Amino acid sequence: MAGQLKNPKKQFQLNPNWAQLREQLKSNGFKKPSEASETETPNSILGKRKNRSSDDSGDARPNPLIPTSSDSSVTDVIAMDCEMVGVSSNKSALGRVTLVNKWGNVIYDEFVRPVERVVDFRTNISGIRPQHLKKAKDFRIVQKEVAELIKGRILVGHALRNDFKALLLNHPKQDIRDTSEFQHFLSREGRSRALRHLATEVLGVEIQNGEHCPIEDARAAMMLYLKRRKEWEKSAKDFVRLKEKQKKRKPKKKTGVLRRPASE
Repeated sequence: MAGQLKNPKKQFQLNPNWAQLREQLKSNGFKKPSEASETETPNSILGKRKNRSSDDSGDARPNPLIPTSSDSSVTDVIAMDCEMVGVSSNKSALGRVTLVNKWGNVIYDEFVRPVERVVDFRTNISGIRPQHLKKAKDFRIVQKEVAELIKGRILVGHALRNDFKALLLNHPKQDIRDTSEFQHFLSREGRSRALRHLATEVLGVEIQNGEHCPIEDARAAMMLYLKRRKEWEKSAKDFVRLKEKQKKRKPKKKTGVLRRPASE
């Protein structure tokens, strides 16, 4: 009796089926919770979560050129950008024109068939290819549609004089917001700076790496304008007031009677 009490394990042997299952689990890499905790570091789960969140956050920032609204209405402020092609007269002609609203959503984007024959598509810069102009709109139609869209609105862009020249259009000076001429965007020497440089420095985005995208360029100009909108509009109002004062000033009329020189 005493001998049986000293060796109780002999009375309770593990069922052979359970023993076989345990061996299979071991062979498949299964570990008991206690064994797993010993092999893993104390911060294994939390550490992975921390690393993942830090990696995701990084220096990633939202791209300011991506519209934050789906509103595609024609707003009181719109931005324009044009791409040119070379024509037979050895000059530049309009090949594509894009307009975006203040949210950066496209409200007009058309390829244009120039009046003269295209001899250079300038694809490496313009991004325009022969197939783009096969079903493009006639220049005169695009010119009319753009004129109607920009009429009575503030127009934003970069070096807009080139776009106006290609479109054969003009726009009231008080309604033009040109990022190549705004004082705060000029170089220290007072010279115009490239749009891509302004986008990198002010907006923190890179554009025009290769073929230009007029949608992207128009959005960049709009975002630059919005960054300085308050002071820009103040200077525009001051300009209008100055012009009004100059108009009110009338040339002084000469008074007095002209006398003939005395005869000798």
